[in-house]
Amino acid sequence: MKPGQKSREIINRDSKVISALTRPYELVVDHADGSTVFDIEGKSYIDFASGVAVMNIGYNCKKVKEAVCVQMEKMVHCGFSDFYAEMPVKLAEKLCKMTGYEKVFLSNSGAEAVEAAMKLAFWYSKRNSMVAFYRAFHGRTLGALSLTGSKIRHKENFPSLRVVHSHYAYCYRCPLNLDYPGCGISCARELERTIFKRVLSPRDTAAIVVEPIQGEGGFIVPPPEFHKEIRRICDENNILLIADEIQSGGFRTGKFMALENFDVRADIVCMSKSIGGGIPLGATLSTSEIMDWPAGAHANTFGGNLLASAGGLATLDFMESKKLGEKAVEKGNYLMKQLNDFREKYPAIGDVRGIGLMIGIEIVKENKESDAEKRDLIIKKSLEGGLILLPAGDSVIRFVPPLIISKYEIDNGLQIFENALLNNSGI
Repeated sequence: MKPGQKSREIINRDSKVISALTRPYELVVDHADGSTVFDIEGKSYIDFASGVAVMNIGYNCKKVKEAVCVQMEKMVHCGFSDFYAEMPVKLAEKLCKMTGYEKVFLSNSGAEAVEAAMKLAFWYSKRNSMVAFYRAFHGRTLGALSLTGSKIRHKENFPSLRVVHSHYAYCYRCPLNLDYPGCGISCARELERTIFKRVLSPRDTAAIVVEPIQGEGGFIVPPPEFHKEIRRICDENNILLIADEIQSGGFRTGKFMALENFDVRADIVCMSKSIGGGIPLGATLSTSEIMDWPAGAHANTFGGNLLASAGGLATLDFMESKKLGEKAVEKGNYLMKQLNDFREKYPAIGDVRGIGLMIGIEIVKENKESDAEKRDLIIKKSLEGGLILLPAGDSVIRFVPPLIISKYEIDNGLQIFENALLNNSGI
């Protein structure tokens, strides 16, 4: 997509002063409403990306804007690490009520939520190592980056904490070349068979950190038994289970926490992205027993920020009042059916997978090999047609529209997407 004159000017200015970011799509946004984004030239786009799964409630939510404006008139920042204020307490109470956890540490981003979870697990267990998974993405600060196993460019030239990676249940491309269900969830059992026998003692392992559905790594949905097996291994070895719900939480899968879909409960949960309604907000949740660390063990300047707390509380209220979990299931089933129909028509779509409105499709060559080049062309053609999509994994396209999206908007977006498919020869 060739940017217009206004867009080109801003892109040129950006390149001179902003540190390098991965932005292959030359889209300069200006404003948005609902599920629609407008660029600075005035063109509209249906958003199937939600600002990387942030805008679950849609753009320009009146309830959130009003809550933030009311708080702004009173006070913007209080220094919550040193003083008390009611708004962050109300937000924490709401999160505890919605999740069943008892204590919350507030921060400003997903990576911060993960860092807090790591420190908490190290402090509580008095152990020095962790287990994460290949293709996982947990953030790019040094602790979170140690857990990340997605792309080598994220990790080059950076030191790491003591983290060992194991296999996630990627059934479409089983890393052990087995077939489900006959495999017996061998990927999870590799922890006992190999990792804990040859690489890392379970007695040194503070936590196993897992995404209920892998996000940036390829929107990979494990079979139902996978998380239960990980939970069993944790329980038998007194290891904490940390769930990274940063992309999958906020009713994205129909449940407020995606791990609920698997009937498994983590010891520590990390949340961010959608719970702030577009305002930077992170939260680390746990039990009173685990999050019983002394004052000063962890703190930050902006955690519990009054504007973020007001926006977060309004966002959670909106999610519940509008029954966005039910909408995610309904619209997700509708979108999944359409995408599966496309899979029958277009051989380049190798797999369609997801829960609720967290869906990924894998673009492949004839031999099932990943086809990142074709994936990227489809995304660019879709953008030219007025549809925002984002990549994931080696050759996956993620479909994560706002949960308030209408079937009419889904249909229009899919028409643009199908045109992009048809405009790529060989699909």
